[in-house]
Parts: sequence; C-alpha cells; structure tokens
Amino acid sequence: MEFDGQTALVTGGSRGIGRAVALAFAAAGADVAIAARGRDAAEAVARDVRAMGRKAVAVAGDVADPDHVQAFVDAALDLNGRLDCACNSAGIIGAMAPVGLQELDNLEAVMRTNVRGTFLCMRAEIAAMLEQGGGAIVNISSVTGLVGVPGVSPYVASKHAVGGLTKSAALEYARLGIRVNAVAPGCTQTELLDQFSGELGRQNGILDPVAVIAEDHPVGRIAQPSEIASAVLWLCSTGAAFTTGQIIAVDGGQTVG
Repeated sequence: MEFDGQTALVTGGSRGIGRAVALAFAAAGADVAIAARGRDAAEAVARDVRAMGRKAVAVAGDVADPDHVQAFVDAALDLNGRLDCACNSAGIIGAMAPVGLQELDNLEAVMRTNVRGTFLCMRAEIAAMLEQGGGAIVNISSVTGLVGVPGVSPYVASKHAVGGLTKSAALEYARLGIRVNAVAPGCTQTELLDQFSGELGRQNGILDPVAVIAEDHPVGRIAQPSEIASAVLWLCSTGAAFTTGQIIAVDGGQTVG
C-alpha cells in the first residue's frame, strides 16, 4: 500500500490505535495531520512522522467542538492543499457499571466524544473531500459496536452508533467518490484497555484481567495497535476501491461464534 503524495488526518492520533495509524500512514508515504486533546502529545507523534521523512502537523482540540474539528481539517489541508484519507480514532470508554447504576453524566460524556465527535469529524472531512472529488474515511468502532458487552453500555451504544453513521454516510457519498468504512477492533494493547482491564479486575477480583480478556479471543491474545492500523490503511488504499459502508472486525475471531 502506497500513499505517496497523499495527506491523512488522524484524530485521537497521540496514542494507541490513532498513533499507530498516523505512523503507518507516514511509513507508507503520506503526510499526516495529528489531532489530539493535548498539543504536546500530538507534537511528539508529529516529530516521529517527520523523522520518517514526511510532513506533519500537530493540532490540539476537542472532537466534539465543531470549531476545533474544522481546525483539524484546515491543518491537514495546509500540508498539501487536499485531504485524501481520514481516520477518526478519538474515543473514550467511560465508567463501568450496569445500566441500572450508570450515571447520566457518564452516558452523555461518552456519546459526546464517540458519537458527536465522529459525526462532526466526518461532516468536516466530507466537505473537504467533496471539493477535490473524493477520499476515504475510516472510523474506529469496536467489537462492542457489533455485540453487547456488560458493564459499559454507554460505550457499546456509542460504537453501535458509529456503525450507523458509517453506513449512512457511505450510501450518501458512494457516487461522489468518498468511501466510508469502519474498523471494529477486538481488545487492543492501548490505554483504553488498561483502563477497562484494571476496572474489570477491581470489580471482579481478577488478578490478571488481561489474560482473561485474551482468552476470550479465539487466537488466544489481544491485538497490537499496528495490526489495527494495517486494516485502516487497506480500507484507505486503492485495493479497497470497491469497499464502502463496511464494518471490518479485526478481533482475532472474537465475534465469529
């Protein structure tokens, strides 16, 4: 997969899957705009991209703020005057509790970042891509967007919503040259997993929750961020030119049975 001369925008690009996606785009020849809440963290990834011989810009902001989102897209456009690929990776998992004990504030916070944020990013990215005649967008969903998972109902609901946004946008822009897909990772070695597994262990008295989570995957392990990034890059590549509106599970077989 080659992205020479192309520009990619990655939200949530300072850590975890987003960071892996940004570095994978750079390794494949793209210039990259890295958007994150913290400027220093985003700039650290931008330095890594520049060390690979590609242009990079770091921009800080909140994906749920439309002005910040427009600044993300504008920063990407400033690199080369176009936006070829976008990966919307910013997300939070929120607090763990059964539905009957979930706080409304937690639901609203998760939906604000994961759903409103994805919607706003897609809206701004699509506007930029229409100006140039096309592009590719990949949203980061989750296996929890395909099945139910106890204890994190707001997160599950938000990722199901990301799938709906992905499918609707794909249908709306398929004949206008914009492909929209999603990747649904299984458990991946990120800070979000550390948060989830730590709380799982505390609530259930599990000494090694990551090992328990790994056993839930037929391949017997959790994913590395680079493995999720590979799927994102394929969906943005010319090899996926006939693929749109899909939610690709990269989950070690977790959702097969």
